[in-house]
Amino acid sequence: MHKDPNTPVGTVQRRFLDSQALAGNLVGAPTRRQVDVYIPFGHDGRGLPLLVDVVGFTAGGPVHTNWKGFGENLPERLDRLIATGQMPPVVVAFPDCFTRLGGNQYVNSVAMGRWDDFLRDEVVPFVEQQFHCGGAGRRGLFGKSSGGYGAMVHALLHPDFWSAAAVHSGDMGFELMYRHEFAQVLRALAKQPDVGQWVDQFWAARKPKDSDIYILMMMAQAASFDPDPTAPYGVRWPVTLDTCELIEERWARWMAWDPLTLVESHGPGLSALKALYIDCGDVDQYNLVYGARRMHKRLDALGVRHVYEEFDDDHSAIDYRMDVSLPILAKALE
Repeated sequence: MHKDPNTPVGTVQRRFLDSQALAGNLVGAPTRRQVDVYIPFGHDGRGLPLLVDVVGFTAGGPVHTNWKGFGENLPERLDRLIATGQMPPVVVAFPDCFTRLGGNQYVNSVAMGRWDDFLRDEVVPFVEQQFHCGGAGRRGLFGKSSGGYGAMVHALLHPDFWSAAAVHSGDMGFELMYRHEFAQVLRALAKQPDVGQWVDQFWAARKPKDSDIYILMMMAQAASFDPDPTAPYGVRWPVTLDTCELIEERWARWMAWDPLTLVESHGPGLSALKALYIDCGDVDQYNLVYGARRMHKRLDALGVRHVYEEFDDDHSAIDYRMDVSLPILAKALE
């Protein structure tokens, strides 16, 4: 809902993209994908920078364009920020990246699909060609949680493609996030250890348990960071199934995808970005603030310009932080 009913209203146009990058994925993710595109009031998109919204787990990009009670959806937030002069006009793409495992980490995986390629090789060219926006030096991405992870990893791996990134409460510091969760996963799988059947039962349930959604998320991480193409949904665990001991070789494959690992080899490339914004709640219930602090310290040591902020909140319902990040990205890409 618009805070001010007199705010000029942009448009959201719905498009569909048939992906080649996602063909053959093992989790049954559809290759036909919805992409909502926000165009600011008074514009047709031509000549504007492009931002891509990569959302967190359990969501798809179009969730941010849905009507929202007791607050603004993202197009309404953009309308307000642009109308009040807090940020210049931009085009924003909201691609649907949901999967049968509840989401993805926006990286290429033989199990989950080539989501990195999907964003860079398909979504961005598709939107830029249709709306004549973006282009080299005028592309950015932003996200929260798994989306924050995607924004951070894409910035690290592809600073030649993206020119700005905002990372809200992004996954980093895997040993603090994930290691203690594997025991919970094994308890949940004790009665049904077959991942394929467990996932089928999850989807067949009239009301999935909140705790089961978290187990599903751990499956998505496993299928992203260390997929086994011969296993159901590509899921294999980096722990022994009887004693929950780490299998070092497999855990190392997870850790290779931790942004705190990637920054050691790719960190200097972040200096090419026009803007990098990172924030996290100081009582984040998933321990992400400690990884964010480590990333901030490492970027400072590398001399990488960035904005780092902590705020008085946890991991939930923090879209209001985009009032800070989006103007920074948009101004950097003007």
